[in-house]
Amino acid sequence: MTPTREHITGLLLAGGRGTRMGGVDKGLQTLRGRPLASHMLERLAPQTGALLVSANRHVDIYTRLGAPFGARVVADTLPDFPGPLAGLLAGLNNAETDYLLSTPCDTPRFPSDLAARLAEALELNAADIATAATVDTDGQISPHPVFALLRTSLADDLATFLHAGERKVRAWYARHKTVEVIFTDQRAFYNANSLQELADLERD
Repeated sequence: MTPTREHITGLLLAGGRGTRMGGVDKGLQTLRGRPLASHMLERLAPQTGALLVSANRHVDIYTRLGAPFGARVVADTLPDFPGPLAGLLAGLNNAETDYLLSTPCDTPRFPSDLAARLAEALELNAADIATAATVDTDGQISPHPVFALLRTSLADDLATFLHAGERKVRAWYARHKTVEVIFTDQRAFYNANSLQELADLERD
């Protein structure tokens, strides 16, 4: 059966160092007067049941931002900001549903049918993980691996992978049956990795 909204916990990944933004907390940078995290939660909430925010700094602020959406803040259990997989592990361990939908905190236009399309592909292919990708006019595929729907039963395997010192998202995905879903709107996945890119989003 294809997972529906009530079977999916949403996870906003906001626990990184923000190194390409000079070390600021990326999810708290403002777009049109509101933090990026707020824009993301607003877009994520209609697609999932419960919501989690992975954050390692400013937990009180993320708690306040998440409150209107019933989102709960969870922190990495591994030290020193080991990357998005640590946030994924926190989400997998705290989700009370069979599926987890993860998104980064800096892509406020991501598709409103992200969960539905990933869920359909996951079920159709009997996969463990479904991820998003886009294709340009030359046919070049650009993966967006942090936009992913995962079975929460993968938590123990991810913990083992991380405790072995591994950190690469796609290397962990390769251990499992993974399907890539192509979205045609490249602009939907435009993300603000730098302050300049955030300014570009503000003008657009």
